[in-house]
Amino acid sequence: YIRDYRERCPQVKGLESMANLVRSVEETPDPIPTTIKGTVPAWINGSFLRNGPGKFEFGKERYTHWFDGMAMMHRFHICDGDVTYSSRFLRSDSYVRNSEKDRIVVSEFGTLAMPDPCKNIFARFFSRFQVPKTTDNASVNFVKYKGDYYVSTETNYMRRIDPQNLETKEKVDWSQYIAVNSATAHPHYDREGASYNMGNSYGKSGFFYNIIRVPPPEEKAAEVDSADLSGAKVICSIAATESRKPSYYHSFVMSENYIVFVEQPIKLDLLKFMLYRIQGKSFHKVMTWEPQHDTVFHLVNRHTGKESEVKYRAAPMFALHQINAFEDNGFLVMDMCCGDDGAVIGDFTLENLRREAGEEMDKFYNSLCRNLPRRYVLPLNVDEQTPLDQNLVTSPNYTATAKMTKPGEVYMNHEELHNDELLQYGGLEFPQINYESFNGRPYRYFYACGFGHVFSDSLLKMDVHTKELKVWRYPGLYPSEPVFVASPKATEEDDGVVLSVIITPREEKGTFLLVLDAKTFTELGRAEVPVNIPYGTHGVFNMMG
Repeated sequence: YIRDYRERCPQVKGLESMANLVRSVEETPDPIPTTIKGTVPAWINGSFLRNGPGKFEFGKERYTHWFDGMAMMHRFHICDGDVTYSSRFLRSDSYVRNSEKDRIVVSEFGTLAMPDPCKNIFARFFSRFQVPKTTDNASVNFVKYKGDYYVSTETNYMRRIDPQNLETKEKVDWSQYIAVNSATAHPHYDREGASYNMGNSYGKSGFFYNIIRVPPPEEKAAEVDSADLSGAKVICSIAATESRKPSYYHSFVMSENYIVFVEQPIKLDLLKFMLYRIQGKSFHKVMTWEPQHDTVFHLVNRHTGKESEVKYRAAPMFALHQINAFEDNGFLVMDMCCGDDGAVIGDFTLENLRREAGEEMDKFYNSLCRNLPRRYVLPLNVDEQTPLDQNLVTSPNYTATAKMTKPGEVYMNHEELHNDELLQYGGLEFPQINYESFNGRPYRYFYACGFGHVFSDSLLKMDVHTKELKVWRYPGLYPSEPVFVASPKATEEDDGVVLSVIITPREEKGTFLLVLDAKTFTELGRAEVPVNIPYGTHGVFNMMG
């Protein structure tokens, strides 16, 4: 199946070098003006905040993996048709300690910090046996708990942030509040303002994936300027299918009444994890793709925290990002970006991303798995009376199938949420919807990045009813994750704008903030920034009061 789908995607020739998009840049702490071309609608009032790696070396030492670069926060402040830009490095402990020593002293995902050469040989030898300190280099996303902004990665540490001036505030350790030792950088939010996330725990009784709920902000909270995760609790603990080899996950699924945890066959080998420090291997080496295992979907009632006894299974796949999920007459419909080869995460080394233009880069890109949108449909009303081996997805709206293969087990086949046109754009990732109004509800549109290169080279708007695409794509321009902002009097789902930061390796300081009309997907305006910005990860729009 993988081969078939690699053959369906066109092989690409003559790709340009991406080296300029993954080099260190200087920060711009004081807001600077931008040059507006076209118009930025005057109703947009707030800040587009983005995160991502922005520094790839200290002294003579360099990071090996793109994820390892030091977190850099970017802020485009938009008001009355005008835009200013500022950026700051996150003053994480990792950043501060590395800066003081002018070398890498904190290990990251793909780079192991070497023992201090100034220590004697015995101290250096024994430092190999200590469990490495977890990094607080929170370079993945901006998230919100109880009305406060944090930057986060996938460890147990987050940093509170002032969204006005990007100042780094206190370090927050999830494990001080609840019994988890990590949390994803992709929480979900409900209509009442509560946040949901997932984190791992590991003890004598095994390995667990935990669903966490953080309550909405309280009235008095605004008066106190400090991090507050009080009231956070684990609402459900899901035992790992293999306790020594739990699954890696980057996000999870939430609808109005359910949370679905997708246990996928990218495994973390805990024994290797214990040994990796001694062997001097970096963290991404402990992750393995094991397609001999199915993907398992764990269904949990969001209000009671009770896990369904039915196990939903599907063919091996890996997914980083969910698009949306909703309930429809006894079915839970889940849309996500999926790939068939989970070995890809270790491939984003800086050496690979900085390959020379042409043959070297073409070879790397053509070997990568393409991620494509899929729809899985879970039948919710499964019991002892459910017949075996017949399709339970009875709704004419979906071509996905689900069959009970034995009591308590349902096997699902997905529906492709695209047609062949998408293959010309290299598949898609970084999906975003009109989250505020349509998260967890039936919806029609999502926005994403097309991957015709190792970094995205197009913006896409997908209609999930018709599977038709609208595209924004120009040679040499590389967009960031598109973020939707609804217009103030919006009555339709796509009434608003889509914001994306566009960077180019072809010219110095050729960066701009792009504003697209979300409905027509045509350009309204751009704000040109006179600084270089590296390729980033995720962002949010922060409305101004």
